[in-house]
Amino acid sequence: MLAFQVESYDRPPVLRRVQAGPTGAGQVALDIAACGLNFADLLMAAGKYQERPALPMTLGMELAGTVCALGAGVDHLSTGQRVAVFAGQGGLAQKGVFDAARCVPLPDAMPFNHAAAFQVAYGTAHVALDHKARLQPKETLLVLGAAGGVGLAAVELGKLMGARVIACARGDEKLAVAKAAGADELVDSETRDLRGALRSLGGIDVVFDPVGGDLFRAAMRACNPEARIVIVGFASGDIPQVPANHLLVKNITLMGYYWGGYMRFRPKVLTDSLTRLFEWYAERRLHPHISHSLPLERAAEGLELLRTRVSTGKVIITMI
Repeated sequence: MLAFQVESYDRPPVLRRVQAGPTGAGQVALDIAACGLNFADLLMAAGKYQERPALPMTLGMELAGTVCALGAGVDHLSTGQRVAVFAGQGGLAQKGVFDAARCVPLPDAMPFNHAAAFQVAYGTAHVALDHKARLQPKETLLVLGAAGGVGLAAVELGKLMGARVIACARGDEKLAVAKAAGADELVDSETRDLRGALRSLGGIDVVFDPVGGDLFRAAMRACNPEARIVIVGFASGDIPQVPANHLLVKNITLMGYYWGGYMRFRPKVLTDSLTRLFEWYAERRLHPHISHSLPLERAAEGLELLRTRVSTGKVIITMI
């Protein structure tokens, strides 16, 4: 089978022909149909992610496909069943073997490309806003990086949860995508006085931040008393240092957040969230946005779309 693999952190990933692994106890083998790309794939390829799997390693954190074999002890899935998997790696391949416990059966109405675009973006946004920030109806939510995969999901979910949503992204084209997802207010991230622009909109109650850097600093200074800031990532490459006295003066709560980490210490948070999200999708209340869909042979091009911030929403790699 073909797999897009990292052989060395000093060289770009390459498409290789490899042997599929055996299906062990508690595992399933899948014919992979589609894989969603994430900014974390870029970090993993460079050895800069929170986790560093042994090399060679197949990239691709989230995927969807069809069960083609069952390992011993797997009785809640069946061959031919359509599932999505948050695997952490292994999705950019024609086949793969994954823990059955991580497989989520797909709603009948959900195509593979939507399933591959769904788990990380919507899961990250939902747990951040619901479980961490406790976002309430009529609060003002600021989403930084609002046209990216996770940011766009946060815009859509924030609106669904009853918040007033301010979307911050670069340029009219990306802001228009956020507007279509339900944003109430739009702010260009290159606005000279970003703090002033946010304050003029009434200030911020909850900040969803996958960007960091100067955007984080401006957002924090625009926060209302008792605001909550959820740190999702640092796509800017700038990890800001926080003056703790600023948090104290306004009673601001700053929250570190790593969605995948819940799989190890509190997986029910993720499974409950995904159950609710799939229900909302089945009710047609969520609409994944895919800006690019490319075949496996163009996986490197897909990662470059993320690196250069050309894409909006999700980039999907298809195997069939």
